[in-house]
Amino acid sequence: MKAEFIVRRGVLAFAFAGLLAGGAFAQSQDPTPQQQDIKQDKKDIRNDKKDLAKDRADRNADQRDINHDKRDIKNDKQDIHQDSKDINHDKRDVHQDNKDIRQDKSDVRSDNRDIRNDKTDLSKDRADRNADQRDISHDKTKLAKDDAKFGDNSVQAKADRKDLHQDRNADQHDINKDKTDLSKDRTDRNKDVKDLNADRKDRNSDVKDLNADRKDRNQDVKDLHSDKKDLKQDRKDRNKDQMDINKDKKDLHKDRKDLKQDRKGHK
Repeated sequence: MKAEFIVRRGVLAFAFAGLLAGGAFAQSQDPTPQQQDIKQDKKDIRNDKKDLAKDRADRNADQRDINHDKRDIKNDKQDIHQDSKDINHDKRDVHQDNKDIRQDKSDVRSDNRDIRNDKTDLSKDRADRNADQRDISHDKTKLAKDDAKFGDNSVQAKADRKDLHQDRNADQHDINKDKTDLSKDRTDRNKDVKDLNADRKDRNSDVKDLNADRKDRNQDVKDLHSDKKDLKQDRKDRNKDQMDINKDKKDLHKDRKDLKQDRKGHK
């Protein structure tokens, strides 16, 4: 009886071990739905982590873009402020240049008028000198007659010599003065013309600077508008990425909860 009992126990143990081995083999060959759920949950968790990391990277990139756009906007506003200052300065320069040009034109007109007057005076003095020259010739003739008639030291001869001396010196003095005035007025006119050309050159340069500053200001305004538009779009992208991050966190939390639940059910 004892031997038979031992044999029976051995047979039952072998059978039980066979059942366990068969169950394990069957389990390894054909996983249960719970094991499949656990496997899928782990896969979902990995995907959620990848999505979460990617959305965070996108969110951080968008934040960097936002910070960059803010700096650009600040720089654009500073540039526009500086451009406006430059434009106002150029306007004042152009206004002053035009004022100088008007003054130079007036000076040139005045110089030309003086030159014409000097030429008239010179012409008149020359006519007087020619008339005096005729008087001198007449005085010489009269002096020669008086010398012959009354003698060299006579009152008549002395008066004739005095008239002759006055006629010669007075007119030549006027002619010399008119020539000096004419030369001076021509010098002044040339200087004023030179100043006029220089002021025109400055005015043209200032107008060129004014146009360039206006062009820069207009471009900076366009850049500011574009940067504000980019900032708005980047903020929208950042907010969307944050929403995706929040959704990924919820999905990750849900998948972890599902995994925990599936593991409890498997046990």
